[in-house]
Amino acid sequence: MSEKTATFLVTEADEGSAVLRDVDTGQIHTLGENDGYERHQVLGATIAPVPPMEVVWEVVEEDYCHTVELVDSDLSPTTQAMEIAEELETGDIERVERAGTGEIHVLSVPPEQTEQAAADVLEDPETVARAARVNAIRVEVRRSVEDGVLNVRYLPD
Repeated sequence: MSEKTATFLVTEADEGSAVLRDVDTGQIHTLGENDGYERHQVLGATIAPVPPMEVVWEVVEEDYCHTVELVDSDLSPTTQAMEIAEELETGDIERVERAGTGEIHVLSVPPEQTEQAAADVLEDPETVARAARVNAIRVEVRRSVEDGVLNVRYLPD
């Protein structure tokens, strides 16, 4: 095996080890030592298998490590998000690239499920993995309960 450079999500971490998931391929790598990584951090790094058995990995170069900020906003969805939502059927999602970096998701949900849907997005590790894939360091969830609209904004800052 050889070195691998990627963006990883720390899926598990304790004092002795950490488990990394490549956010692009889904491959799992266990670190033989944990150098301070915490669950749900995003790590851009080069890792290499540890000899002789090469079943655990080590970080040989770290480019960045950060925690994605998850914000449960009390703001309403943007005008753009509400316009997109008008075209969606309940249960549909529309993904829109932001100018620059990031992404915007608009979800149409039953109004009575809007609050639970927002909580689900904020608790889902895949939200952090998507943020890592689109180079976002902040995820902001806005909602309109009356309209059953979620606006999930993956932001670079």
